[in-house]
Amino acid sequence: MAKILIADDAAFMRMKSASLVKELGHDVVEAEDGAQAVEMYQSEKPDAVLMDITMPNMDGMEALQAILKLDPKAKIAMVTAMGQQQVIMEAIKAGAKDFVVKPFDADRIQSALWKLVG
Repeated sequence: MAKILIADDAAFMRMKSASLVKELGHDVVEAEDGAQAVEMYQSEKPDAVLMDITMPNMDGMEALQAILKLDPKAKIAMVTAMGQQQVIMEAIKAGAKDFVVKPFDADRIQSALWKLVG
């Protein structure tokens, strides 16, 4: 299957996301913030990224833009809390392929991954 990079500063959310992604048969690599996500994208070459928007050091929007500079074909879905519709629209305009609203369930993650990696 695919290799999925999960970027989220909350360890619990990374663990929950990783568990769901692994259940779907994918490999997982994890990043704790946007800067680490960019580094991991370069070193691990994931097939897709699930990236939180609100993170320290470099937020998800900055990391999205940095990854797309490295790889304009990067497949990234942004993960956000309820009520951040404006940020979601900015992320889509910037090149995100999809978004997932927290709290999410397995079906929503599966749908996002299907859209990203088939």
